[in-house]
Amino acid sequence: MTAGHKITIEQGSQRVRVERGGRVVAESTQPLLLRETGCPVRYYLPSEDVAMELLTASDTTTYCPFKGTASYWSLPDAPDFVWTYPEPKAEVAAIKGHLCFYEVEVVG
Repeated sequence: MTAGHKITIEQGSQRVRVERGGRVVAESTQPLLLRETGCPVRYYLPSEDVAMELLTASDTTTYCPFKGTASYWSLPDAPDFVWTYPEPKAEVAAIKGHLCFYEVEVVG
């Protein structure tokens, strides 16, 4: 990490749900909460709690100097709706196998 930039990851226990068009795309009671300097809290959900059959792999990738290269997944009406770090940097290895959505609902 660079000076002044920090990432922390903690195991959450709240129920987190992601819906789109009235369908539940993901629901988990095992979210990882990633806090990064200058960014909102992001909820990374285990892949087994995501309806992967609803998603299509995207060609989009982005690079974060702190987390690594992200791959994206889309819904028919929502391109690049979710992202994951297939090979995250060692400092954030806990997010491997987890997916993150731009908008989640914390329901409990």
